[in-house]
Amino acid sequence: MVKETVVFALTSSTDLAAEVCRLLDLPLGKIKVEHFADGEILVEPQESVRGRSVFIVQSTCTPVTEHLMEVLVCIDACKRASAGSINIIMPYYGYARQDRKAKPRQPITSKLVANLLQVAGADRILTFDLHAAQIQGYFDIPIDDLTAVPMIGQYFKAKNFNSDDIVVVSPDHGGVVRARKLADMLDAPIAIIDKRRPKPNMVEAQNIIGDVDGKICIVIDDICDTAGSLVAGCQILKDHGATEIYTGITHGVFSKDAIAKIEKSAIKEMVITDTIPLSEEKKAQTTKITVLSVAEMIAAAIDAIQNHTQVSLVYTKYDYDSYK
Repeated sequence: MVKETVVFALTSSTDLAAEVCRLLDLPLGKIKVEHFADGEILVEPQESVRGRSVFIVQSTCTPVTEHLMEVLVCIDACKRASAGSINIIMPYYGYARQDRKAKPRQPITSKLVANLLQVAGADRILTFDLHAAQIQGYFDIPIDDLTAVPMIGQYFKAKNFNSDDIVVVSPDHGGVVRARKLADMLDAPIAIIDKRRPKPNMVEAQNIIGDVDGKICIVIDDICDTAGSLVAGCQILKDHGATEIYTGITHGVFSKDAIAKIEKSAIKEMVITDTIPLSEEKKAQTTKITVLSVAEMIAAAIDAIQNHTQVSLVYTKYDYDSYK
């Protein structure tokens, strides 16, 4: 694999890519990323990619557009340098929440991003927990949308809660499928927070569908951005008698004062992954957040792609058949 595979890290996911390479026993690819004074971006691989399978690791988190542009420029550089295949590992897919026209004259930006990646020359995309599953259909190239739910489920199983005391909670009607998968792992029932969202980053929690009185609640979701929606939902769980509240989140965006809201909330522990790096500054502001790494899953996926085996085997260690 060493000769034919190269893994490049762009600016948002350097630590994650380094851990992936350690697990694969590969050196991290040498690449230069420059941001000029006028805002232009230059990306130059510092080693040959001719005929090789290139894996570019980059989450398009804040600043979203700059990180996306780095990926596009890197793809173009690798394509012009005769790379054998160009695989984009985008643990967090920016603009995923703009997946449909919610009102007249709105763009579908997640489709635009898919077009940009394909036109630039990407041959395959690998993501984690896309906000909307239909985004996979925006691509005409292979896309593997992995999920962190089995890993989060394994973490909570290790706490050895009594299954009769647990309820897995979906923060809205759209997350029921995800909640059901976690509930199956934990052999627990589910509940749903019935809420409405009058505008972006604002939520009005209305009611609870299901019984949470006297229960340990585990809220599962794909994204925590400003934390307003999550904190409001957890408070209504508390108001309905929940004894302890845990949350499992794939992508910790944590915009604005999200960390402060979480610290003051009814949440006992929030489990996130490192699809988006948690800065040292934010780590210092919280005692409630636990970070799990997706590096092992990414390394297993790269190995499967290179050896033409099932990518779904990345879930084998989590012992959950419905992902295979």
